[in-house]
Amino acid sequence: MDRTTIVDTLFPGCPIRNILARICDKWSLLVIFTIDKTDKGTVRFKELQREIPDISQKMLTVTLRTLEEDGYVTRTVYAEVPPRVEYSLTSRARSLIPHINSLVGWALENKDAIIGDRKKARSGR
Repeated sequence: MDRTTIVDTLFPGCPIRNILARICDKWSLLVIFTIDKTDKGTVRFKELQREIPDISQKMLTVTLRTLEEDGYVTRTVYAEVPPRVEYSLTSRARSLIPHINSLVGWALENKDAIIGDRKKARSGR
């Protein structure tokens, strides 16, 4: 599936489905959260890879391109040898941070109960 062209075929004009499909994938919120937690406000590609070790180079590239296309991330290329590229959050992404932090807090509060329910469901099969 090409993540950069997500369109809901049943409801193509539905903004909620379209927006959530793009930011609620496996990596987008994690990348936004990771960029936000850097002290300097910008991060390089390799730094992101180190902070999110289980993301492949290809998936990180696709995720960053999608986030840039949707206006959550700014990509700045510096004319140096070797070229330096930095990523930072836009004001749109910054406005999303409190909601991400709330979701993270909720997940931490409910993690043990959810994991317990998973175990119960698996043992009842």
